[in-house]
Amino acid sequence: MCVQMTDTRPPYDSFMLVSFGGPEGPDDVMPFLENVLRGKPVPRQRMLEVAEHYQQFGGVSPINEQNRQLLVAIKDEFKANDIELPVYWGNRNWDPYFADTLRQMQADGRKRTLAFFTSMFSSNSGCRQYRENLAEACAEVGGNAPSVEKVRMGFNHPLFVETISDSVKAAAESIGADVKKTPVMFTAHSIPMLMAENSDYVKQLMETCRLVAEMCGAENWSLVYQSRSGPPQQPWLEPDVCDSIESMDKASKLDSLIIVPIGFISDHMEVLFDLDHEASDVCKARNIKMARAATAGTAPKFVTMIRQLVEERLNPSAEKPALGNLGPWHDVCPVDCCLYNPPQRPRPT
Repeated sequence: MCVQMTDTRPPYDSFMLVSFGGPEGPDDVMPFLENVLRGKPVPRQRMLEVAEHYQQFGGVSPINEQNRQLLVAIKDEFKANDIELPVYWGNRNWDPYFADTLRQMQADGRKRTLAFFTSMFSSNSGCRQYRENLAEACAEVGGNAPSVEKVRMGFNHPLFVETISDSVKAAAESIGADVKKTPVMFTAHSIPMLMAENSDYVKQLMETCRLVAEMCGAENWSLVYQSRSGPPQQPWLEPDVCDSIESMDKASKLDSLIIVPIGFISDHMEVLFDLDHEASDVCKARNIKMARAATAGTAPKFVTMIRQLVEERLNPSAEKPALGNLGPWHDVCPVDCCLYNPPQRPRPT
């Protein structure tokens, strides 16, 4: 006889926007970076360099304000589509911290929440570390803390691909370029090679780049990386965006270039400094017309995608749209998903 198991868990009763966090003033910068880099083998000189990047913008990362805007957009999208889930927000590295948000949810009587991570691609730093930190925060809050379950990665969701495709076409138009003929350089945050080898980060990125290029008609595209922060002796994903601009221009003089920060969903510090400042300066020095495509931000199609990812989990029989060859990504990460164990430094004798 076939026995059907009953799910005894409470129904989903809330939504949580899970993000990175960022400083909101000059005095926040160093404590924030120390939070971010705790336990990571990043040279202090690199941390000081990044701190200076923040100070050039008044010590304020735009990510928190962008998340506030995204929260409003999600609430409006939920209301317009009769999704009755109260919306919360928690950060890994700055206020509002995960534990504080979970305490508020606990006080509000929430038992089970669906979470959207502001990271579209799978890796240790982009997914697993968030899940581990959320688990630690739940343990800190105690036994009545709400359970947190993430929606699937939306890197190949039609509405994400459409959002970035629209951005590429708008960037081309802004400099009078033909997107079909103009080089399109997709960028993503570099990560250690060992981390990349133990995740689907590059595979997902390449698939999204291909899908966006096909949709917007770009024929000359490449994937490059930015924002490397590890020690020089540790291999990280390459090539670097600025190095790529220079080498491409030397090989065949560039008239124009479109840069697409596909690995970022909002215009936070790495986008502002590494692309709008450093990459832009390289292009100016070489007399290249550069357009930087907008990130997803609060674009209506992107917000609709978030709502659809939530609806999939509220209704397990709902369709799970996905373009390309990889299909819809898993809802529940395997136990060993995106594991990363960096080699230990030899102890001084």
